[in-house]
Amino acid sequence: MQKAMKDRLMDMCDRNAEQMAELWYKALSTNPKTTTCHLMSREGCLRHATEFYKNLDKMFFAEDCYQAVAHILDIDGFAEDFYSRRIPLEEVIYALILLRRYIWVFAESQAVYNYETTDMYDALNSINRILLIFDYAAYIVTRKYQEFTGKLK
Repeated sequence: MQKAMKDRLMDMCDRNAEQMAELWYKALSTNPKTTTCHLMSREGCLRHATEFYKNLDKMFFAEDCYQAVAHILDIDGFAEDFYSRRIPLEEVIYALILLRRYIWVFAESQAVYNYETTDMYDALNSINRILLIFDYAAYIVTRKYQEFTGKLK
């Protein structure tokens, strides 16, 4: 029996996290929308992206997706690291957008999809769940930035 799309996608992210992180870093470090991020160390950026991709399945399959995303971001220190390096919030959000984009870029390059009817349904469900994860990540990072600046009590 064919493995469900979401399982293939999560396996792909886990197995290829370092390679996907490298692609993300190349985009992040050259993108004109993330000029302040260009100053971040390659190793630090790769660590954040690799951890996110390796833990995507924990967030994806969690009963409480929001709490899972918050937990992974807290353990990784994602928001704290970007904030301490004075990366503007809009660049951090764009970094998350690029992080999400490289899931699909990599999946497409690896032919994870075969676009059968059931695969299409699974793909749409997977896309929606991953969008939710990144929506939560953007919200959590924004709240953290507000906490750090004292604008949120």
